[in-house]
Amino acid sequence: MNEPSSHVGIVAIGRNEGDRFKRCLLSLKQESERIVYVDSGSTDDSVKFARNNGAHVVVLDKDKAFTAARARNAGFAALQEQWPDTENVFFIDGDCELVVGFVEAAISQLMSDRAIGVVTGRCRERRPDATIYNRLCEIEWRGPVGDIKACGGIFVTRAHAFQTVDGFRENIIAAEDDDFCIRIRSAGLRIVRIDQDMCLHDADIRKFGQWWRRMERAGHAFAQLGELHDGYFRSERLRSLGWGGVLPAVSLLSTPFTNGLSLFLLLLYPLSLARTRTGLIKRGVAPAHATLGAFFLTLAKVPNFIGMLKYKWKKRTASSIGIVEYK
Repeated sequence: MNEPSSHVGIVAIGRNEGDRFKRCLLSLKQESERIVYVDSGSTDDSVKFARNNGAHVVVLDKDKAFTAARARNAGFAALQEQWPDTENVFFIDGDCELVVGFVEAAISQLMSDRAIGVVTGRCRERRPDATIYNRLCEIEWRGPVGDIKACGGIFVTRAHAFQTVDGFRENIIAAEDDDFCIRIRSAGLRIVRIDQDMCLHDADIRKFGQWWRRMERAGHAFAQLGELHDGYFRSERLRSLGWGGVLPAVSLLSTPFTNGLSLFLLLLYPLSLARTRTGLIKRGVAPAHATLGAFFLTLAKVPNFIGMLKYKWKKRTASSIGIVEYK
């Protein structure tokens, strides 16, 4: 086992992750002694476990909405207060287990080029065959190696780079990592994915309703990020609007006026599915898994569209925009 290092600080965030967080923390202890755990209102024993295992714990007040962005910012602030000489920071979610060797490789990549601001790696699903929804997550995690435009919230960055862009925007409840990456690139820094396993993610999505809420959350992100950054998620918004809203509405509502002929418009969905399947296979997804992925990616346009509408409604009515949970 590697000796814990003081060269990197770690921020882990979680909410009722149970045994998943316990695996997460134990894997982090092999990498560094500088660990901050930020808890967003857990009712399980996560806080107690973290304290008993040497982590510095931050429990967020319920004075404002919980978001992953708020938790990560609080973790970074606590890390800087406890260990102000920390130069590199690894962010991880409490449902992920760190793969030994990734952080060292990521920091080496950071040190090789001062123009690199963020380094991420390959995320793997712990139990991809447990449910079809876990398999979908495994497909989702696939991404190109090298320079990329954005990554998820699990990565290594320089403390200075994080401070340069003022961290995460706390009012963004989904895709806060995309927003962070956009601002990192605007600061003239690169984002790199190295060809190395980074973590094992435990989605533990067992029900269709959980998957549906997760897709609504994505739609919320499309709408909010699209407003903040002109053109960002544009194709995702257009696909959600067209396939998830306009096409089914026109097809079904026009039925009385077209003697049912408008229902033939629904045949466009199989064509879209076939094209999506081909694209997944080109990305290296096995044909059987590509069929599954294409079906759900096509279906996802409906909850994506609903998520977009919900965001617009909340903004128009000045409703509170808080965390969207699907577990």
